[in-house]
Amino acid sequence: MPSSIDLVDNKPMAPPGQYASKHAFKAILTSLPNPNGGEFGKFFSLSALNDPRIDRLPYSIRILVESAIRNCDNFQVTKDDVEKIIDWEKTSEEQVEIPFKPARVLLHDYTGVPAVVDLASMRDAMKNLGNDPNKINPLIPVDFVVDHSVQVNVTRSENAVQANTELEFQRYKERFAFIKWGSSAFENMLVVPPGSGILHQVNLEYLARVVFEKDGLLFPDSVVGTDSHTTMIDGLGIAGWGVGGIEAEAAMLGQPLSMVLPSVVGFRLLGKLQDGVTATDLVLTLTQVLRKHGVVGKFVEFYGEGVAELSLADRATIANMAPEYGATMGFFPVDHITLQYLKLTGRSDETVSMIEAYLRENKMFVDYNQPKQERVYSAYLQLDLASVEPCISGPKRPHDRVPLKEMKTDWQACLDNKLGFKGFAVPKKEQNKVVKFTFQGKPAELKHGSVVIAAITSCTNTSNPSVVLGAALVAKKASERGLEVKPWVKTSLAPGSGVVTKYLLKSGLQKYLNQQGFNIVGYGCTTCIGNSGELDDSVASAISENDIVAAAVLSGNRNFEGRVHPLTRANYLASPPLVVAYALAGTVDIDFEKEPIGTGKDGESVYLRDIWPSNEEIAEAVQSSVLPDMFKSAYLAIRDGNPMWNQLDVPASTLYSWDPNSTYIHDPPYFKDMTAAPPGPYEVKDAHCLLNFGDSITTDHISPAGSIHKDSPAAKFLLERGLTRRDFNTYGSRRGNDEVMIRGAFANIRLVNKLLKGEVGPKTIHIPTGDKLSVYDAAMRYKAAQQDTIILAGSDYGSGSSRDWAAKGPMLLGVKAVIAKSFERIHRSNLVGMGIIPLCFKPGEDADTLGLTGFERYTIHLPSKICDIKPGQETTVTTDTGKSFTCTARFDTKVELAYFNNGGILPYVVGESSAYNQIAEQRLLKVLHKSTKSAANYIE
Repeated sequence: MPSSIDLVDNKPMAPPGQYASKHAFKAILTSLPNPNGGEFGKFFSLSALNDPRIDRLPYSIRILVESAIRNCDNFQVTKDDVEKIIDWEKTSEEQVEIPFKPARVLLHDYTGVPAVVDLASMRDAMKNLGNDPNKINPLIPVDFVVDHSVQVNVTRSENAVQANTELEFQRYKERFAFIKWGSSAFENMLVVPPGSGILHQVNLEYLARVVFEKDGLLFPDSVVGTDSHTTMIDGLGIAGWGVGGIEAEAAMLGQPLSMVLPSVVGFRLLGKLQDGVTATDLVLTLTQVLRKHGVVGKFVEFYGEGVAELSLADRATIANMAPEYGATMGFFPVDHITLQYLKLTGRSDETVSMIEAYLRENKMFVDYNQPKQERVYSAYLQLDLASVEPCISGPKRPHDRVPLKEMKTDWQACLDNKLGFKGFAVPKKEQNKVVKFTFQGKPAELKHGSVVIAAITSCTNTSNPSVVLGAALVAKKASERGLEVKPWVKTSLAPGSGVVTKYLLKSGLQKYLNQQGFNIVGYGCTTCIGNSGELDDSVASAISENDIVAAAVLSGNRNFEGRVHPLTRANYLASPPLVVAYALAGTVDIDFEKEPIGTGKDGESVYLRDIWPSNEEIAEAVQSSVLPDMFKSAYLAIRDGNPMWNQLDVPASTLYSWDPNSTYIHDPPYFKDMTAAPPGPYEVKDAHCLLNFGDSITTDHISPAGSIHKDSPAAKFLLERGLTRRDFNTYGSRRGNDEVMIRGAFANIRLVNKLLKGEVGPKTIHIPTGDKLSVYDAAMRYKAAQQDTIILAGSDYGSGSSRDWAAKGPMLLGVKAVIAKSFERIHRSNLVGMGIIPLCFKPGEDADTLGLTGFERYTIHLPSKICDIKPGQETTVTTDTGKSFTCTARFDTKVELAYFNNGGILPYVVGESSAYNQIAEQRLLKVLHKSTKSAANYIE
């Protein structure tokens, strides 16, 4: 029985082949001539539409138009959908739903492993339903970069990369073997092995196509990734953004992503950056401006003469942090600077010529020498680049920007302020205390604000040669003046690709970074995602035993509390040169303009201005050291893998043989009781509140992340299976095992649950008994008693990284609904994808204003038939204490309601595949299976 339901009349949808016998836009299929003879290929020409509305559209929306035209089959994508997008000026104000089919999907190992686990389990489900399991197969290219597993265990050593890589393979051998199995078991899956680089930098430098050529058809590259910083590719003129792992899996399997046609904020950039100001300073400034304006769920498109002053790497830095300023995309259309970057990174002249020709012909190229065409935006912002000043952000949120000149004052205020995003509530008498201790046999000391982690990390900045070489020049000048980073500061450099190493060696500057302790520790995401490794025991004891507010300074994009390291309560985002500067100072409690960074070998005070390189010095280093051959050789090496990866032995079967004793890979329960008929909406009646939260609960609070605490339910589970503490590894490494992950949901040590009345930690109250339990144990009690649970929350629930386990965990705990003031975009989508109801309080209302304590029992009055539920429907919630209030059910599209009707997106996809097999087997093979058709056949 089909699982697709027409949400108007509750009838099964028509099979996909019924309307697709002829392509609706065949008439605008056009040849793109190659100046050297022949043609580059054929493409669907926006110019041939002869529609004046196209010229007024933002470039980012034109990409959506082309995708809808190309994929229009009047089933998954209809002519009405195309018209909605072309009429964006009007329809964007109406919150209309559109489908989008990306050209490819991007994965990393933290989210990619559970995605492949789900695909493997879906194959089993297909087999159990009597269908061909190999129908579960990626139908579009999947680029899988293994970059989230390396940890900073060994630092300040010439051997750090090798040592950390060996430890990585020891920890993750089973996971890596599973990934390698997936690369051969599934079609269309390219795996970039561990030790190659960071996902988004590899995407930028190597994987990105900009324009696809497939079977003679040309079309724009577009990508969705299981990491919120997929937006980095927007800097290259490619439409890309983060989605949940479950949405990505559906996209792999041919499902369109359902999205609300976004508003587009036009951000005009003027002028140029002043000397001494970095791209990091700019992006932190933009993050604050855009957060204040409000761009959640919107595209931001940059334009203006200032854009031409930004390098491609600078643009990528800005695009990378779109999640921090809240946008779906931070988009820079392709121009001559983009083409220069493509050539720099080793793309062939022929490829770049094809890209330019296609984009010019299809109205997607910005030429500053041609008359400017007026484009329309939903709102307009403007920034003079000359107004940007050096800054950092923190201590707990990326958008809390602090001008460098105000940092000392801001830090003192943070010590004084009550506990919160900008406060640590340290009593006055304690603020100046000095903790003396012994570090490796030598005297050492810590104060509030002492830097204990300084990391040049994250693709946000390591993809940008100007700031990396700028940091190296700071290290060089500091070394020449006799300055040295204190040995108890944990320093590290984790480049986003091997290219960084090549140009640092070419410039002769790596040795100076080494002298300051910034040896290369590995190629992957490290400190920015919490893989910072342990602090030295003496440092850790000095912090924890004396309640020191220690600091980390990193060139990353996220600094939420508890993310970087459990013992660094203050975490600041900064440019790589400032990371080196703060490491040298040893504290964030410093005014760099007035106070010396240290004392030189001549006894003279050395200030930051004395060791800060000029823009000319940096530009000269970039020009002479960053060369195209470096990119070519670095990425040729990737294809060969590495010895440890190549030695992994994996089975050839296309069905995975689950090991019941594995604590890394486990067959999840999502399909255990699945039948051909969808289960329909569920009733939420007399539900208990499992957790009651305030504002800004992030996915770091919700999803299992970081180390596994020795007293946690997950630790108990692992100990019962014979593991020792040293073998626990991290939650991220065990995302492929639902039994571990469910026990780690809401296990963050900084969790603030109002049911505990001020106590901080991963506990809750089991309301029927009043017992204080771990969240997992309380949830299991509710499930055993067949009692539903809900969660109450404030604004921005689910902000942070796009972690599917932030939705899978609550679902497996038995949570039926989350009632919040507002949701982060990706997390709301993930909740729907796992069958959890997201409800929003009415504006001006929340749990506090309604007098809700969380000790009530809640009934959600949703219709029992899916055909009676509409997107954005108002829904009444009542409590056993007599309260009644209205919420908005945040099912934003009809497709999301279809997911809800099926119990989530994964059962929906399996049901769809099963149904299509029964209804139109031949059409499924023709349309959904791997295509070998030519462009001419494509449109028939």
